[in-house]
Amino acid sequence: MINDARPRALPPVRLFGTLAIAGALLLGACTPAREPDETLGWTPERLYAEAKDEMGAGNYTQAVKLLEKLESRYPFGTWAQQAQIDTAYAHYRDGERTLALTTIDRFLKHYPNHSRRDYVYYLKGLINFNEQQGLLANLGGQDLSERDLNAAREAFDSFRRVTTEFPDSKYAPDSLARMRYLLNSMAAGEVHVARYYFRRGAYVAAANRAQIAVRRYQQSPAVEEALFIMMRSYQELGLDDLEDGARRVLKRNFPDSAYLKDGRLRDDRRWWQIWR
Repeated sequence: MINDARPRALPPVRLFGTLAIAGALLLGACTPAREPDETLGWTPERLYAEAKDEMGAGNYTQAVKLLEKLESRYPFGTWAQQAQIDTAYAHYRDGERTLALTTIDRFLKHYPNHSRRDYVYYLKGLINFNEQQGLLANLGGQDLSERDLNAAREAFDSFRRVTTEFPDSKYAPDSLARMRYLLNSMAAGEVHVARYYFRRGAYVAAANRAQIAVRRYQQSPAVEEALFIMMRSYQELGLDDLEDGARRVLKRNFPDSAYLKDGRLRDDRRWWQIWR
């Protein structure tokens, strides 16, 4: 018998397995080695201290990474709770408003009786008050009258919870001051919309929006113009009884009103003559 010296082909299964092994070895050779995590073995005290240092230096993204590691490695107890609070603050300072509010809501859901809820509600109020400003925003330098009022209402509700649930909190006085400012701003916002509708001839919408300002924000200076817009809108609609009622309320509460004297509707940049 003549021996066949030609090499025999590997069975298909063995050939496939050999190629798979070779491919895995090649892939492993091309994949860079993952850098070791230098924080492995760190105590919670060190993780938190490093995160605070990063926040102090303004490196909020890096601080969030450290705080997330702290929470994941020590998910139970005070470390995880404190990590969530500081994560919300770091997101806020890093301009990540949505992430900050999400973190706060998660914290309040998981820890409804936490001792630092006054601060958490205060922080939530600050974020909604003006997400573009820092922690010590200038109360007198902002104008919310033309902005979306939803954030203002959320801020007001958070500050209200601080003042009512934690009246002795160190955040209560500032919360109260911001509430007063927000009341005036929200009233001005409603009047701004009412003024917009009036100038475009949408008198029903103008009267309704002005009525909201009168009903909700009775102590705000913006109520004077709101009453005037109601009066003029009813006049345009031919609703004499409602017009007379709005005029009487305006005269009784603002006897020296400039709106009654010169019949002009205030605009943000100039006065608009609207008497026919």
